[in-house]
Amino acid sequence: MWNMALHHFLTGLIQQGRLSVTYPNGDLKTYQGSAPGPQVAVVLKDASLPRRIMLSPEMGVGEGYVDAQLTIEGDDLEGFLRLCLANMAAQGRRWVRHPLRILRYLGRRAQQFNPVGRSRQNVAHHYDLSGALYDLFLDEDRQYSCAYFRRDGMTLDEAQDAKKAHIAGKLLLRPGMRILDIGCGWGGMGLTLARDHGAQVLGVTLSEEQHRIANQRSRDAGLDDRARFELIDYRDVEGSFDRIVSVGMFEHVGTPQYRTYFKKINDLLTEDGIALVHTIGRAKPPGVTSPWILKYIFPGGYVPSLSEMSAAIERSGLITTDLEVWRLHYAQTLRLWYDRFMARIDDARRLYDDRFCRMWRYYLKVSELAFRLDRQVVFQVQLSRRQDAVPLTRDYLYRGNR
Repeated sequence: MWNMALHHFLTGLIQQGRLSVTYPNGDLKTYQGSAPGPQVAVVLKDASLPRRIMLSPEMGVGEGYVDAQLTIEGDDLEGFLRLCLANMAAQGRRWVRHPLRILRYLGRRAQQFNPVGRSRQNVAHHYDLSGALYDLFLDEDRQYSCAYFRRDGMTLDEAQDAKKAHIAGKLLLRPGMRILDIGCGWGGMGLTLARDHGAQVLGVTLSEEQHRIANQRSRDAGLDDRARFELIDYRDVEGSFDRIVSVGMFEHVGTPQYRTYFKKINDLLTEDGIALVHTIGRAKPPGVTSPWILKYIFPGGYVPSLSEMSAAIERSGLITTDLEVWRLHYAQTLRLWYDRFMARIDDARRLYDDRFCRMWRYYLKVSELAFRLDRQVVFQVQLSRRQDAVPLTRDYLYRGNR
């Protein structure tokens, strides 16, 4: 029954390219679209896989690949995911009407409810992995967010430096300013602002590993008098700050906390202060997070639509003074991360195992293709309590061709 159900599903789904499927019982079926696209062959090795894919396509396919129950001819993971995502995108909103996806949408507020204790657990799941893992594919500064490719041919390190410089420009920094870095990661952004701009930086994180490394880096750089990092939730921060920056953290906030998040920024900013929020976003209406991503990569995570962010900002007392949309920058960042990870995959196997390597490979590649094929972007939102806190034009960002 489930083999036949999956057969009918794929017959309607594949409109581009060609997919050949060998079912667990040995049957071979080919699904040929009328439009060009990747040509991929897969083998389903577990009898339960057709049922699991039908009940939850993203979970079934992701788990099938990670557990080696779904194998791809020539190990062409990119071709397979391109084929799947391109055809899902071509279906438009009809794909979203999958019954279980509707149920997940209705339950997403509970899924994204992230009080402090749950937030700490979610962060530990991903960011407290071995630091040696991140050294395999990140740049030297360990920037685990979208890089900024100002010109063709930039290296990962150059593009991450360009990202930090672009954000610093939007913050309009002066020496001695007090800066709060919400979700400071391993400290790279905060240390850059302290070292290069003379700022007094407080970074906050819920990751014990990131907290330890960020403070060690600050001490090693002789910046511990200007940059300190605390293991604390942003909701518990007190004080007053001239600037607030938050890079790659908003995706972990969850929609029930959006108003709290922006209200907290408003409360912590000085009257003429400026905040910059850098986050992955969706260039489409509100949706749901892939159940596979939630289970294996980012528990409690959610990529916001602009409408969801704007509604919370409008009620916070803050003014949106600038909005910039980065489109394919993250796709290029993820491509470089993937290539670097694959170049050192034997080192990753020594850290973990083959299953973990398949999981991480799947995560990096499906994320890259979401930016290329599924309308994911990056939003940079500049905020202030006053309309005149920033210049009237963007010219200040490009003087001297930073």
